[in-house]
Amino acid sequence: MSAVTQHEVAADEGDLRLDRWFRRHFPQVTQVAVQKFCRTGQVRVDGKRVDANARIAPGQIIRVPPVNPAPPPEERPAVSPEDQRDLERMVIYRDDHLIVINKPHGLPVQGGPGIYRHLDGMLDALRFGSADRPRLVHRLDRDTSGVMLLARTPSVAAKLAAMFRTRDVQKTYWAVVVGRPIPSEGLIDLPLKRIGGERGERTEATTRDDKEGARALTEYVTREAASRKLSWLELSPRTGRTHQLRVHCAALETPILGDGKYGEAASRLSGFSGKLHLHARALLLPHPAGGTLEVSAEMPSHMKDTFKQLGFTADADPPPKRR
Repeated sequence: MSAVTQHEVAADEGDLRLDRWFRRHFPQVTQVAVQKFCRTGQVRVDGKRVDANARIAPGQIIRVPPVNPAPPPEERPAVSPEDQRDLERMVIYRDDHLIVINKPHGLPVQGGPGIYRHLDGMLDALRFGSADRPRLVHRLDRDTSGVMLLARTPSVAAKLAAMFRTRDVQKTYWAVVVGRPIPSEGLIDLPLKRIGGERGERTEATTRDDKEGARALTEYVTREAASRKLSWLELSPRTGRTHQLRVHCAALETPILGDGKYGEAASRLSGFSGKLHLHARALLLPHPAGGTLEVSAEMPSHMKDTFKQLGFTADADPPPKRR
């Protein structure tokens, strides 16, 4: 076990939460241990007691009690030339601060049981000469395609994560749903909670008096409809709950086409792709270096085919704008 050590917060670690600073520098220390260190005063910032969720600033000194040494880092498998080319083709915008990609349907963002090929494991392919490895700042489901932000430095990662927390990022999704919502536009204000089950963890709608529920808000507009069979919705989540859009669409009795988890048989229609028809179309956010960034992502091929079959006319894919 090591001795007590003192660490100065680096310039690019400003506004980082203390527990996340620990995760970066001492990954072997659990969240529970960090909270205990803070509660008992073993961790201090500039000599003062702090909570685990306190924000730190460059130049501050963090006192770290003795901790067990970290195990050697696991070696990431080398990115294959094919994956390197695929990832580079996903890039729709990049500068010195961030990278924006169009994540394809079917690519997991992170690993898990039985998942060995995922975006997080291949981010070295997107260094573009930088010493820092790009960092994930938000998530998309495996079967959701579309816009994803990657931070190119730790300080930018902290800024972008804060923007998502404070809802300064405007997110727009496109979905093809089974049926036609009534009314054709509105705000879904329906709490959600995570539950376990035989088919794994899932999200369910609940009531406002359920203490396990979290408020979830989604604005929706029907862009086009093919009689009452299928509709194209534009969805703008005001909150970011797991599977929020999928559960909210199902609650409208218009499940997303291809969503077997929340739409069951109603989401599968003969003659149309069985893939999930949910696409993160656009993001509008304050750029970490100033101004705003607006970026859109092209739909995946299975959604393009469905739009063509139904006669839906999508907007042209605009180029990224920073202003």
